[in-house]
Amino acid sequence: MSIEPTSLNKQLYQYLLDVSLREPEVCKSLRQEISKDPLYFMQCNPDTAQFLALILRLISAKRCLEIGVYLGYTTLRLALELPPDGEIIACDISDEWSEQAAKYWQEAKVADKIKFRKAPALETLGNLIADTNNHLSYDFAFIDADKNNYSAYYELCLKLIRPNGIIAFDNTLWHGDVARPEVKDESTEGIRALNNLLAKDERIDLSLLSIGDGLSLVRKK
Repeated sequence: MSIEPTSLNKQLYQYLLDVSLREPEVCKSLRQEISKDPLYFMQCNPDTAQFLALILRLISAKRCLEIGVYLGYTTLRLALELPPDGEIIACDISDEWSEQAAKYWQEAKVADKIKFRKAPALETLGNLIADTNNHLSYDFAFIDADKNNYSAYYELCLKLIRPNGIIAFDNTLWHGDVARPEVKDESTEGIRALNNLLAKDERIDLSLLSIGDGLSLVRKK
């Protein structure tokens, strides 16, 4: 018997958080600050960030890539899950946001794990690939940046992620617009292109989850 996914209204989503969210206080403080920012909707949901942190634990991740940092909540949540010698290469074009997040990274004593790169992520990933020592050396990548470049980020991350490593993409259901043929803006088309690419890609195993705004997980074979 096929059952449609449960729709999460505000009340049910709050119940989900009440019974499952285990959020460190420093993360909660940063999230509360982010809620005051006009672009707060760009932030990954706390339950999604917790799920990603669980994945890091399951695969014993040590080296990570993050494409799109915003105010650093997910960066912080993931860094807390890494071992003392772990690292996250955090890519964004704005250091204003990362500077705001840095005090929380310092407070949580994970700042040394976070290597912020202010540059277009395509450039940063290209520079990492240029050093062949980086090939297949990363355990995990989280992609949550400009949607029109999702497919390009994916192809570059595949060169850096080890076999059995995980790549996660946020917003792959994109408020439902991906299923509306009449919506043809650049971001929507970018996500559609990625989803179609992943669906046919024999280099990976795939699951698209109805978490938050859609979370796609791929395991590199």
